[in-house]
Amino acid sequence: MAESTASQIIDAIGGAGNVKSLTHCATRLRFELVDGGKVDQNRLQHMKGVLGAVPQAGDRYQVVIGGAVASMYEEIMHLPEMANAGGAAKAANNGKMTDAEVKAAERAKARGKVAWLDSFFEYLADSFRPILGVLLGASIIIALVNLFISLGVIAGDEDNTSLMFIKAIWKGVFYFLPIMVAYNASKKLKVDPWLGGSIMAMLMTPQFAALSDAKTWGNAVSCVENATLGTTDCTATVFGLPMQLSDYSGNVFVPLMMAAVLGLVYHGLKKIIPDSVQLVFVPFFAMIIVGVLTAFIIGPLGVWVGNGLGVVLAWMNGHAPFVFAIAIPMLYPFLVPLGLHWPLNALMLMNIQSLGYDFIQGPMGVWNFACFGATAGVLFISIRDHDKEMRQTSIGALAAGLLGGVSEPSLYGIHLRYKMVYKRMLIGCGVGGVVIAVLGWLFPSVVASGETVRGVTTTAFAFTSLLTIPVFNQMWVYGVSIAVAFAVSMFLIITLDYRTPEQKAELQERLAQEKADRELEAQAASAPAASPAAAPAAATATAVAEAPAAAATATDTVNAPVAGHVISLDDTGDPVFASRALGEGVGIQPTDSTVVAPISGVLQTVAETGHAFGIKSDDGVEVLVHVGIDTVKMNGEGFSVAVAAGQRVNAGDTLVTVDFDKVKAAGYSTTTLMTVLNTVALAGVTPKTGIDVAAGDPVLDIQH
Repeated sequence: MAESTASQIIDAIGGAGNVKSLTHCATRLRFELVDGGKVDQNRLQHMKGVLGAVPQAGDRYQVVIGGAVASMYEEIMHLPEMANAGGAAKAANNGKMTDAEVKAAERAKARGKVAWLDSFFEYLADSFRPILGVLLGASIIIALVNLFISLGVIAGDEDNTSLMFIKAIWKGVFYFLPIMVAYNASKKLKVDPWLGGSIMAMLMTPQFAALSDAKTWGNAVSCVENATLGTTDCTATVFGLPMQLSDYSGNVFVPLMMAAVLGLVYHGLKKIIPDSVQLVFVPFFAMIIVGVLTAFIIGPLGVWVGNGLGVVLAWMNGHAPFVFAIAIPMLYPFLVPLGLHWPLNALMLMNIQSLGYDFIQGPMGVWNFACFGATAGVLFISIRDHDKEMRQTSIGALAAGLLGGVSEPSLYGIHLRYKMVYKRMLIGCGVGGVVIAVLGWLFPSVVASGETVRGVTTTAFAFTSLLTIPVFNQMWVYGVSIAVAFAVSMFLIITLDYRTPEQKAELQERLAQEKADRELEAQAASAPAASPAAAPAAATATAVAEAPAAAATATDTVNAPVAGHVISLDDTGDPVFASRALGEGVGIQPTDSTVVAPISGVLQTVAETGHAFGIKSDDGVEVLVHVGIDTVKMNGEGFSVAVAAGQRVNAGDTLVTVDFDKVKAAGYSTTTLMTVLNTVALAGVTPKTGIDVAAGDPVLDIQH
């Protein structure tokens, strides 16, 4: 039997033992938790019946349900495991663990013994997961370009303007990747994400790049050639201090480091700067402090680490090529997610220019195909288990890998999200590395100069994909090595799986629930017009006895429920409403105390506290009026309700009279929010913002 949505919510919130208290308003479940870190937000956001999940400060959490929140609250409170919620976590007098504690213990086991390592991988995954789509899109473009060049459809030279334009499309993603990563990493650390993105963007401006122009600045800039890597390092004197200048495009290690420092500075500033001026002075000081630290210390440190690795690998290939051929596939899975592999690209190009060949790309290809093999194993399992979401992700990532040689979609979309993948994939990297080391030693390459070189070489700089196999000298050695790496990784993923037992159980529960929902919808669609008794239980629980209504007329506008200034939902300060999880709408900063019905219809919901009202028009438009933000905590004080649930009202009828001075005195925002809950079912909902209105003036246009 499928687990109910109520049970799934409690399990995802960290179990009943993690719940200190639970209340609800007109649309949201409001949890106060023992440990907010136990929440599985990804599961909540993909859960049937949940519109959104929003973490709050102080281990508080909000789960957006919508109009059925009251019935969901009742279902949760009647769960057997909730009998001990907020109390001791042991069964009565016998010292045994409750069901919630057992689940919590299992989750703790699944996270692994090294908690900081799990947190680190989560930080990486959440920094890249939101941009997976654009990474996949850009990678497919790369794959197609390589394919068309290899087939002779388009010319591969730099004088081809069409090719240069196409390159600009995908290079825009990878060039500005540091800004995107900084945005997501900052958001993960509960820092204003635009602040993180802005600081990283500073290092990519033309003004910053111009600092390395010695002709302009004279003695203020000095540049030194790096003979090992074939690159130029410039240093400028700024404020009397030396600043190393680097090209940060495509570098993700620096923004990850910067965001971590920004998190410390940002939250520290919020503790010492008064709330009334935080909006201005927290970003002001953070940009100055972290911007300077990034330019002088964090950025150069990230580049130094990458360059240092390049120097070490160059030495290793010259003195221990056999070890080098194994080390490269084993190191790359850790270098690529941090962006530390970019300096090696310069080393590859320098090898081709100075030696006439490169020795790094062969072993690098082994890592790439081990990565793609792991993705292929995930694809096999997703097809077998009917996991549509993972199937789509793995198909795109595998296509980008095999055709374009791009590993980032696989890493950021799958491997870093499921830590078991790395354990399987590294074995494939190791076995493939041993194969290319042994075969490369037994069957050395003969380069253009006639020199015999131990290992696989290439005279071209290319993404290691199926299409670029012919560019390698000793092609058969390279082909066997990547095939072994691919096959071993894929086999291990298929046989041992890439998920923990808990993750597999969660998938099965979700699939079972989706199947049950589909069957219920099919039954409802095929059944004749049903009586209320025949309606689904969830709908029956929230049904309201409506009074007889007149013939339905189209609701083309929704009026202001209160006089005041109209603002966008983005400016209301409530993240749930701003996310549009409850539909499109507006916020009104009230200048009057009377709140009226914005449309004619039946009151589906009337909160006991008087702060929220749900109205459904005769033609099916569902409107929510939410008076103030977090005013549910006032428990009705200052609210004089004039209506009741189930009552029919006309536009302009008084719903509630509010003492907004009392609301302000209690420390809550008076902004009254209004949304169209079923926005997705309509052709369009257009807000009118930035205007002053009287109660009854139109503020939303409805398109059917």
